[in-house]
Amino acid sequence: MTEILRAFWKEKRPERIAVLVSGILFAVIFWIYEIPVEIAGYAFLLVILWNVIWFTLVFIRYEKRQRILEENQGKIRTEAGGFPEAESRESEMYQELIRQLYEEKKELESSVQIEKQELSDYYSMWVHQIKTPIAALGVLIQSGEEVQESPKAQELTRSMKMEVFRIEQYVDMVLTYLRMGSATSDYAFRICSLEEIVRQAVRKYSQMFIMTRTRLHLEIQDQKILTDEKWLTFVIEQILSNAVKYARGGEISIYTEDKILVIADDGIGIAEEDLPRIFEKGFTGYNGRANKKSTGIGLYLCKSIIDRLHHTIWIESKPEKGTKVYLNFDREHRRIE
Repeated sequence: MTEILRAFWKEKRPERIAVLVSGILFAVIFWIYEIPVEIAGYAFLLVILWNVIWFTLVFIRYEKRQRILEENQGKIRTEAGGFPEAESRESEMYQELIRQLYEEKKELESSVQIEKQELSDYYSMWVHQIKTPIAALGVLIQSGEEVQESPKAQELTRSMKMEVFRIEQYVDMVLTYLRMGSATSDYAFRICSLEEIVRQAVRKYSQMFIMTRTRLHLEIQDQKILTDEKWLTFVIEQILSNAVKYARGGEISIYTEDKILVIADDGIGIAEEDLPRIFEKGFTGYNGRANKKSTGIGLYLCKSIIDRLHHTIWIESKPEKGTKVYLNFDREHRRIE
């Protein structure tokens, strides 16, 4: 109320000056014609009373209009109505201008949404189509592996299989990225076995462990968690992918610590200055710049999915000492980053 009264007093400054000047003119006229003070005073009292009544009525109307505008201030994103009655031609034109801008905004948003959906549909179709030749290539490599006998040929085949596996990873990452941006992302929460989810991800990467000669230490205390199995599996797969990439044929340990899942490797680690930004979209850090193959999307997707699942993820790492990724599934005690 105080702010509205202050604004009203400021906006009505011309009217106040006009009343003051009128009062001065009347006083001068009364003085020139020697009108008795009693009559002049009575006239001034009537004028003052009328101005008080008039300003009060105007303020009540002003305050009502301000309340209506404040209530509809946040609704401009969804509707352009709810304006108070226009008191002048200027106010009416301003309201019409706002309505026109709102309609143009709606048309623009609709156009952008259609273009975005068309682009998403195209990439989704492309991802599903590209999986067919990738699968066929994998079958061909496996067939060729059976007839090759020389160690060099077998080593080449293993390298080809690894590259095909990485292509599949990147294709799955694209599909997940598209689904993340969709308003209809399918999240199916249910009680799941943490051990089964982890073992499912490990089985997928078993060939990678063998081909990169990476040792795996798995010791999980099984627990039931409320999550989406498909999305959480993707997160663990991405973490394992990074661990295999940077462990350099070392050891990866997966274990539980106070009901928190820990995925640790003894790889090259992460620079301390990079840790606060590792979950940012497109951030690759020192390791990514040195490797020249990182996209900066994997951990960003992991953090986005974990937030939507109402879990928590954080990372501890030291250069040349390895990296530990922590996943906490307790919804009641979420870690504040």
